[in-house]
Amino acid sequence: MSKRELIDTGSDKRYVRRDDDGRFEQSVDVSRSLSADKRHRAKAVAKPGEGDRGDHNAKH
Repeated sequence: MSKRELIDTGSDKRYVRRDDDGRFEQSVDVSRSLSADKRHRAKAVAKPGEGDRGDHNAKH
């Protein structure tokens, strides 16, 4: 499983995952709700780069 990377195109921001060949496997638009999620404390724990599979560590 590859980590997500943030791509800023200038007009929008997207989180993408790449497959083993470097091609885009999954793409998610960073909307206002995802931006708001980062400002709140998390209850669950997820590994770095895996924020879409749970919450980030509550210690951030």
